[in-house]
Amino acid sequence: MPGFCKSATLEEIEKYGHVLTPGRYVGAAEVEDDGEPFDQKMDRLTAELGECFAEADRLKDRIRANLEGLGYGE
Repeated sequence: MPGFCKSATLEEIEKYGHVLTPGRYVGAAEVEDDGEPFDQKMDRLTAELGECFAEADRLKDRIRANLEGLGYGE
């Protein structure tokens, strides 16, 4: 199963100098093209990541405030 597992033969293992790094044998799984151009995808994903960072900061601040309210602040 490409990208997940493979039953390598001894000849294949010998060919790679008995190195057992899985990536040498399993390869990569086929990736289905979603049709979204790379630049657009990176813009969208970067914006989404920025939103996640902002939410993480908001939650971190809220947790700190709750801890301070309980007397465990910095």
